[in-house]
Order: sequence, then C-alpha cells, then structure tokens
Amino acid sequence: MAIRVAVGEGSGFPPLAMGASRLTIVGIILLAFSYIRKNKLNISAKELLIISISSVFLWTGGNGLLLWAEQNTYSGLAALLVSTTPMWAALLDSIFSKKTPSPLLIASIFLGLGGIAVLIYPSLRAGNSADYISGFLLAGASLCWAAGSVYQKRNPIDVPGTVIAGYQTIIGGCSFLILSLLFNEPTPHPTQNALLAWSYLIIFGSVFAFTSYVRALRLLPINIMMTYAFVNPVLAVFLGWLILGEKITNWTIAGAALVVLGVFGVFREQTKNI
Repeated sequence: MAIRVAVGEGSGFPPLAMGASRLTIVGIILLAFSYIRKNKLNISAKELLIISISSVFLWTGGNGLLLWAEQNTYSGLAALLVSTTPMWAALLDSIFSKKTPSPLLIASIFLGLGGIAVLIYPSLRAGNSADYISGFLLAGASLCWAAGSVYQKRNPIDVPGTVIAGYQTIIGGCSFLILSLLFNEPTPHPTQNALLAWSYLIIFGSVFAFTSYVRALRLLPINIMMTYAFVNPVLAVFLGWLILGEKITNWTIAGAALVVLGVFGVFREQTKNI
C-alpha cells in the first residue's frame, strides 16, 4: 500500500527514482549501524558477487517490476499476485536440487496460476491493457524475488545480516538510479503523502523488514520463512479497501482464494520433508 501511495498517479515520485533514493538511504543506514556495532564491512570478491547477484534479482527485478506495476494497479491486487512468490521459490528450489516436483507441488502451482488468471481476467475482458500488463509484471516480480531468495539461500556467506542487507540495498539503489537516468524519468516533486509513504518504506519496509528477511533466509528453511505470504495479501487487500478505497470484487475474492490455496499446498508439500 505504501508503494502505491508513493508512486501512484499524482504522487510526483517517478518509480525508479523513488526506489533509488529509498534503497540508497537504507543501505547507508544499515552499513552505518553495522559499523557502530563493529561488524566487519570488508567483504571478499566472491561475497560481493553473491550479494550483487541476489540484489539484482531481489531489488532490480523483484522490487523494480513491482514499483513499475503499482503505478497502474491496486495495492491489494499487487499483494495477491506477489504472494505467489513461495510457489516459484519451491519450484526453483526443486529444480536446483534436481528433485522431481511432487504431484501436490505441481497441483498447488496450477492452483496459484489459476488464481493469477482469475485476478487478471476482468482487465482482459474490459480491454484495460495497463491493468493486465501490470499483472504480468507482478508475476515477473514474484519470480525474480523467489529466484533471488533461493540463490541467496543456496549460497550462504559468513557476513552479518545487516551488512548483507546494506550492500544489497545500495547496489539496488545504484541500479535503480542508472535505470531512472536511462528511462529519462522527470525530476521528483513528491506530494506530502508520497513523502510519508517513502519514509515508511525506508524505516519499516527496509531497515526493519528487509534486514529481518535476510536473517530469516539464513536461519529458517525457505518454505517456512515464505509463509509470510499467507498474511501479506489479506492485510494488503483490507488496508487498500479501508484507506485507499480500493474495490473488492467477486473476482478478487475468487482469485485470492485460489492463490492462498496454492501457497498453502506448497507449504504442506514442503513441510512433509522437514
């Protein structure tokens, strides 16, 4: 919802410029905090490569597509589509582990894809190209975030979580800045609400939430830590309706049910192996 407020129509914040400023500030805060705590900031070339690759998937791909899509789509719909991330993560992890996906995993993924189709269908039927293009962008964002999470999980490095998050966000901020210049985005003139949303994203969406996410990747099985996807879409749809006046239609409810069932099926399949 905060992203929607920050980059929606009339916000005065171009999406890539918003992402660049947000992530650069977050990275500086996290590295400064790590320095104060006397964490090692020097990293090897191999560690930098792993951090950079994961940052490109997580931030440039995952968050970048989300920022672009939320210029034209409801925050609740965005959260529902992004909540398919655990399905992609489970599928990618299965592929990299060279394991044949179980029937339950395959069925769950098809349920989730069915949910995506139901959520996008009203826009297709109405011929609203901006909405259904945003839907495909959000599906791509989920896939990118899942790929970055799986890659980082499968390539652990002995670096404090705040240091990893700090470098990842700075790299993400630099990539957004380059893209913003390439796309010739206008100079930001954010509204007061956009600035408030931007501040929220810096403090709660990144400094606290992303650092916690990086730590969770190191401490928990990826299928367990991905269960946040059960909570996020429900809260986002409710807050989008309550605060932004976003509509909740029968298509939204049906698509949400299929997506949540798909994610639940992935979770059940994965927990059988723990």
